[in-house]
Amino acid sequence: MSAAILSALRERFGDSIAATHNYRGDETAVIAPDALIEICHFLRDESPLAMKCLMDLTCVDYLGREPRFEVVYHLYSPTLRHRVRLKAPLTDGEDPQIDSVTQLWHSADWYEREAWDLYGVRFRGHPDLRRVLLYDQFVGHPLRKDYPKERRQPLARRAPAPDEET
Repeated sequence: MSAAILSALRERFGDSIAATHNYRGDETAVIAPDALIEICHFLRDESPLAMKCLMDLTCVDYLGREPRFEVVYHLYSPTLRHRVRLKAPLTDGEDPQIDSVTQLWHSADWYEREAWDLYGVRFRGHPDLRRVLLYDQFVGHPLRKDYPKERRQPLARRAPAPDEET
C-alpha cells in the first residue's frame, strides 16, 4: 500500500509534492504549504486511502537552514491500517504560518495550539489559537533552537479559585 499512497499524491498534485520517500515502511511526502488543505481533504475524503485520523502534528526547527521551520502531520487510516507523513516547510522566516486543519480533524486543535505555544507557528483559521502549555505572560517560544536557555520570564501568579481561601 505504501507505493499507492505516494503515487496517488504525486499523480493528483504534481508540483505540489516536492519530494517523497519510503524508509522502513514510513511513507513521507514533502508538500507545498499552500496545498495543505487540498491534499489533506483528498487523503481524508476523496481517495480510497481513507486517512480519517490525524495521529499527530508537530513542528521542527532547523536553525540555520532555509526554510527554517517544518510542520509535520502523521495521518492514519483505521480501516485500511496504513499511514503517511506529510511535511510542510514554512518559508515565513521568524513568523512562520500555515493554514489550520481543524476543519478537517478536530484533534488538530490542541496540536496546533501546542506548536504555536512552543515554536511560534501561526495556524491561519484556527478557532482559538492561544497558549496551551505556558502561561499568557510567557515571552517567546521555548522550543525554538535560538531561545536563550537562561532567559528569565515574568513571575505569574495564579488567581485563587472562588471556593479557595486566600
